[in-house]
Amino acid sequence: MKAKSFLAGAWVEGQGEGTQVCNAVTGAPISRVSSAGLDFAAALDYGRNTGGPALRAMTIHERANALKAMAKHLMAKKEDFYTVSAMTGATRSDSWVDIEGGISTVFSYSGIARREFANETFIVEGPAEKLSADDSFTGRHILTAKRGVAVHINAYNFPCWGMLEKIAPSLIGGMPVIVKPASASAYLTEAMVKEMIASQAFPDGAIQLICGSAGDLLDHVNEQDVVTFTGSAATGQQLRSHPNLVAKSVPFTMEADSLNCSILGQSVGEDDPEFALFIKEVCKEVTVKAGQKCTAIRRVLVPAEKLDAVRQALISRLNKTTVGDPAVEGVRMGPLVSQSQRDDVAANVALLAEHCEIIFGGDTDALELQGDTVDRAAFYPPTVLLCPNPKTTEAPHNIEAFGPVTTLMPYDSLEDAIEIAALGKGSLVASVVTYDDQEASDLVLGAAAYHGRILVLNRDCAKASTGHGSPLAPLVHGGPGRAGGGEELGGSRAIKHYMQRTAIQGSPSTLMAITREYSIGAKTLSTDIHPFKKYFEQLTIGERLTTHRRTVTEADITNFGCLSGDHFYAHFDELAAVDSMFGKRVAHGYFVISAAAGMFVEPSPGPVLANYGLENLRFIEPVGIGDTIQVSITVKQKIKKDKRPDEDRTTGVVVWDVQVVNQHQELVALYDILTLVARQED
Repeated sequence: MKAKSFLAGAWVEGQGEGTQVCNAVTGAPISRVSSAGLDFAAALDYGRNTGGPALRAMTIHERANALKAMAKHLMAKKEDFYTVSAMTGATRSDSWVDIEGGISTVFSYSGIARREFANETFIVEGPAEKLSADDSFTGRHILTAKRGVAVHINAYNFPCWGMLEKIAPSLIGGMPVIVKPASASAYLTEAMVKEMIASQAFPDGAIQLICGSAGDLLDHVNEQDVVTFTGSAATGQQLRSHPNLVAKSVPFTMEADSLNCSILGQSVGEDDPEFALFIKEVCKEVTVKAGQKCTAIRRVLVPAEKLDAVRQALISRLNKTTVGDPAVEGVRMGPLVSQSQRDDVAANVALLAEHCEIIFGGDTDALELQGDTVDRAAFYPPTVLLCPNPKTTEAPHNIEAFGPVTTLMPYDSLEDAIEIAALGKGSLVASVVTYDDQEASDLVLGAAAYHGRILVLNRDCAKASTGHGSPLAPLVHGGPGRAGGGEELGGSRAIKHYMQRTAIQGSPSTLMAITREYSIGAKTLSTDIHPFKKYFEQLTIGERLTTHRRTVTEADITNFGCLSGDHFYAHFDELAAVDSMFGKRVAHGYFVISAAAGMFVEPSPGPVLANYGLENLRFIEPVGIGDTIQVSITVKQKIKKDKRPDEDRTTGVVVWDVQVVNQHQELVALYDILTLVARQED
């Protein structure tokens, strides 16, 4: 049986015999993988010309809802994926990270997009920039979908999550995707993509799949495309320097293997909870996915005086690890993905052993395996090496055995630990285990420049912590130097990576028409109908209400203070107030915005259902006794909300620009209020 690619709307096979892929546990053949003869130029054109226009026509919320629908479909099929995943050598818990962790990331991105962005086809970023003294010339940044395809070249170790964490922000950003998984586990990616297509959540051309070699794919990308790569640093560097990518300045994001470290704080005693947490976390990172993780702990940094204690504790815990067929009850670690990967790990352990001492594992012949049908070819034992002189020994900072292997290293001081950690020349993640917050601060701030993420683990967060090796959708996944220098995930940051940021300049009114957001200086309009009497659809961006005036009295200040309990001296103590920065008694800031609300609110029932929030509040000038205030409230932005099953009416959020001025037309307060407004449409 041959793995199939999904290109230009059809499932197709590559030519020739291809590469044989076998079950990592039993050694039985699964499929052959080949992309020979496939037209990659046509696939890119199909994505650009069919998938791209259809995606760009969808709003960001529509793309997010499509992601959610696809994720629901995948979750309903998860047991099918678990069955296939077992053939990669993954245990049930290993597969959970890959399958359900990947699908959960898709759900997360659907929520991030609907929560953080307006229901438009583009994103407006940041406030308007005033470019002239008279407010007639202004600038803003917008992000629009690129007119190309996101090409995702992925590693073998997470055939589901590695794909999903990339395509989710790509599709939200409006870019169709071509996924190219590693051949060793392409059959699992293929199984999931089949269900993604079956979900019919996205239009034709939005998702394509290549099983097999990338061939001449990169020869055909252009300046509107994006290429991402996850895999070895060496391969990544080759791809990064591809002549076509260089010539056309194609954006390239790389997430490479890295020699991640975990540091045990000097303050941690052997009887402290943190010591046990450290041992548990290191052992977990050695055995989960058989150590085949870009985020696994490869270097274990411990205070020199605790080296023997850590050594004994690691060996004791790893000795209890049951290795074999993941289908057998009690097995905690399966094989590597293939015999060739096992051979690669063994070769790198041998190189490390020329400079370090193997203190546990390393002997495949002595490895006891559980299961009647296991083939030993892809199994490698949990292995620990000792590097007694990490500052003068280069090997453990340069050579990665991408499997269940880690190296123990002593340090003499926190400065020592920071220096040793940096010898890895950049990593995806580091972790610090300590209950001493000052120690944590010193280590994190000293080491942060060399690591994309740092976990600080202690007894307070251990129960909730996702661990050293688990990237999360809201946080950046990537790292400097050897780790590739790129970023993935990171919440909305990842979405914006697949969009073009453009600075636009012009009059405030023109920019308001483009961005569909009001900014100061834009033309406004008024109507005879109070805006709070209008439904969501009836409101127009730039529509303004200017209120009557109100003079602030001493009684206002006294009554508000008594009602609120705020008797701050600047409001009540005449003598102290005169000596203050205000030079006089002033009204409470919260009185000003409360009075403002009383001036612009329409009290009778209407389409405005609730106050949804207040943002960006600034008090500009003080308001004293005898000052007269006036309010203008302008429709700044409209965000259509999806109707939830528990809601009986459709709504939208209206953002209002609120400006409060005094009798001299000076701004005294500036803020946005958000209201939930009923829609007329169902």
